[in-house]
Amino acid sequence: MPRTVSEALVWARQHGLDRLEAQALLAHALGQSRTWLLTHDDAELPPGSLALLQRRLDGEPVAYLTGTQEFHGLSLQVTPDTLVPRPDTETLVDWALDLLPATGTDPVLDLGTGSGAIALALAHRRPGADVHAVDRSAAALAVAQANGQRLGLQVGWHRGDWFAPVAGRRFALIVSNPPYIPENDSHLPGLRHEPRSALTAGPDGLADLRTLVAQAPAHLMPNGWLLLEHGWNQADAVADLLQEAGFAAVQHRLDLAGHRRCTGGRWPG
Repeated sequence: MPRTVSEALVWARQHGLDRLEAQALLAHALGQSRTWLLTHDDAELPPGSLALLQRRLDGEPVAYLTGTQEFHGLSLQVTPDTLVPRPDTETLVDWALDLLPATGTDPVLDLGTGSGAIALALAHRRPGADVHAVDRSAAALAVAQANGQRLGLQVGWHRGDWFAPVAGRRFALIVSNPPYIPENDSHLPGLRHEPRSALTAGPDGLADLRTLVAQAPAHLMPNGWLLLEHGWNQADAVADLLQEAGFAAVQHRLDLAGHRRCTGGRWPG
């Protein structure tokens, strides 16, 4: 087994680990910076230094191994109780920011908040907005609340199933990155370390999206918007759901790979 920093990084490459990921994980394990690794490549490794690299080889996300993930300019704490925030979800945040006035106090709702990534990004960029977030998982909500406290961002946190905790309230904007992977999707084994309940939604992956589209009108102000993230091949299905429910101006936004990753519409009221 490797005995020094340089030997460990060579070992990681030989086993197929990304170079930057290997450096980040080894630096985290040693309590050092990546720069330190490069200038101390002959340093001897203490026992257990390769544990994080070995867990990464087993498919565990880097964010779980380090406990942090960058999202829309924020450093978020994440745990296996939450999904790891993806760069593609920043598409949803950017669209929401386009709709929210820079100095407004519009009420905003994030459903299925997980680590709080979307809600906190919106609160960070629109400090006057009245941002609220819901999750059914007490463990996930605890992570989100801790992120909000550490970042000094004001969000109203609510535990419950979709709209249940905010019954009777209406919002100018509702956003959600709900579960949307079909139950038997071939990609699920590669996501085995993330909470299954936050990933899958019925045989076609649309079960929760149907619920959100059906229930959102009762919680939207006139001309309020519903923005939804979904699978790369679900844009037409989600657009149909919105149009059938009576939403206007139904449109899409592209993710980093050019897929229609988000679909939304305006509720005429």
